[in-house]
Order: sequence, then structure tokens, then C-alpha cells
Amino acid sequence: MNMLILTPNLPDPDGFYNELIQAHEGLTKEQSDAFNARLILTLANHIGDRTVLTTALEAAK
Repeated sequence: MNMLILTPNLPDPDGFYNELIQAHEGLTKEQSDAFNARLILTLANHIGDRTVLTTALEAAK
């Protein structure tokens, strides 16, 4: 059974954060919100495990 990883797990978290911020540069609030929605759905599809996704939704609250 897959579990949600809540401990640091990115080899370069600052690099990823910078990349994420750069992806939003020049976008309007509406475009940024749409980008975030697409990113969430893309990553959810990649994970593909409803139990993990449900746990992530609860953790994000």
C-alpha cells in the first residue's frame, strides 16, 4: 500500500520552488490559477492512487 510522503523528499527543493515561481511569471491571476489546477491534475494523474490523493487532500487542509 502506497503512503503519502510528508517528510522532505526533493533533492533540490529550492531549485524546484524557483522553477515553479518562474512558471508563473507573466501570468495573470486567472492564468496562474488555471496553471495551478493543470499542475495539480497532472500530478494527481501521475500518482494515480486514490488513497494517497485523499490523504494529500486531508493533509493540505
